[in-house]
Amino acid sequence: MLSPVEREVMAQLFAAIPEEMGAVLVRSARSPNVRERRDSSAALFTASGELIAQAAHIPVHLGAMPDAVAAVMAKGARAGEGWVLNDPYTGGTHLPDITVIEAVGRTGSSAPPIAFAVVRAHHAAVGGTRPGSMPPGARPLREEGVIIPPTRITADGETIDDVVESLVTRMREPEVRRADLAAQLAAAARGGERWRELLARYGAEWLGRAVQDLLLYAERRTRAALATLRDGVYDAEDFLEGDGITDDLLSIRVRVTIKGGALAIDFAGTAPACAGNVNCPISVARSAALFVARCLIPDDVPTNGGVARCIAVTAPDGCLVNARAPHAVAAGNVETSQRIADVLFLALAQAGAPVVAQGQGTMNNVILGTDSWTYYETLGGGQGGGAKGPGPSGVHVGMSNTMNTPVEVMEMELPVRVERYEIRRGSGGKGETGETGGRGGDGVIRELRVLEPCSLSLITERRALGPRGLAGGGNGQPGRNLVNGREVGSKVALELEAGDVVRIETPGGGACG
Repeated sequence: MLSPVEREVMAQLFAAIPEEMGAVLVRSARSPNVRERRDSSAALFTASGELIAQAAHIPVHLGAMPDAVAAVMAKGARAGEGWVLNDPYTGGTHLPDITVIEAVGRTGSSAPPIAFAVVRAHHAAVGGTRPGSMPPGARPLREEGVIIPPTRITADGETIDDVVESLVTRMREPEVRRADLAAQLAAAARGGERWRELLARYGAEWLGRAVQDLLLYAERRTRAALATLRDGVYDAEDFLEGDGITDDLLSIRVRVTIKGGALAIDFAGTAPACAGNVNCPISVARSAALFVARCLIPDDVPTNGGVARCIAVTAPDGCLVNARAPHAVAAGNVETSQRIADVLFLALAQAGAPVVAQGQGTMNNVILGTDSWTYYETLGGGQGGGAKGPGPSGVHVGMSNTMNTPVEVMEMELPVRVERYEIRRGSGGKGETGETGGRGGDGVIRELRVLEPCSLSLITERRALGPRGLAGGGNGQPGRNLVNGREVGSKVALELEAGDVVRIETPGGGACG
């Protein structure tokens, strides 16, 4: 067993590897979505597929990565190979999130891998019926873009050019896709390089013991934190505002059983998979569960596979949160993941978990583009207030953790002008003490004028049902979507003319009484 000092040193060394992988990616990427918004994530896994360490990146990316590693393991990945995938039913989440995995081995070895370095990045356009590859209301998965099953993309450290070309030539802006894929491959390779350095420094036996010690340590600490909650069975329900085809509410129900420092999470009673694309694979549901658990444990607990050992997630086959091919899932990854987190927090609040009121509960996906350019962004809003004080304003909430696209970058690189970007004052819920302690954070207003004809896709939530307050606090205000001053729905696809103005008002957070 490691000493406390050794444990901390090794935890920091392990965590530094995916952080460096992420830095390589964003400094090498070409698209603003990765380079500026940092819509990407990196992590390191054992040879058996357990998380060693992850960077502080995107929750919905990271919690679903074990399924991607399992998918390439099932294909017999060998050391020195790189793999690529995005199929949500074979290790992916939704099609724009392309995952690159390096099977790490000792230099010059093609034996079974000793680790896996994983990089996931959101590519703003991977084909499909509309720019942005997230068409609201898409029905079969193929309408959303190119589907990539686990595919070998490098061998012996060399990129297989034919594979890259067969992918990017079927996507919009192939030169940008090619550059971002190259950046992902470089980032994954850096992870492998750093792991081999640790292997040379400490030796395989000692390094393996350190990994297992940290996994057991995280598991012990997680169970201890969850054991402070009241054992029992807790039910909760929340809703999605339609699937992009109809506005009918879609129920997400959960039953959380807490016993002995472990969570059993069951989505029985959740609506069946729908015709539109707010469905998601079970990997996304697991990702939300891991995010919620991470929020309940102390900050000094390493985020590794030991946390996941304490959580079991089940859902009826073919339901909204455990969809099956060929259901479309683009909106499920970004919006349904948020609602899953919301409903889990509702359930855990009943068990005495120290949660805050609901945040904005949406990523406010905005897509503008043509066949030659694409703008994709998720927008911040209000976080929920809590017993210790108000929620912050204008932040990404829940399963999202990106930055915004700087105005200067947008206006230099895209035919778009930013007319307004400001806090949406007064949109957060009111706390018991009025404007101060416990109030919800405010949303934002983002107003864009397009300078040439283009397509618009909006995939948003919390436009009808505002985020709920907690313990008597007020609800946050719902968001609004407007085109040329006319309010449009939460999930719409429109064609714009030069001079048209798109205004997004994001939701405020709920308040804590």
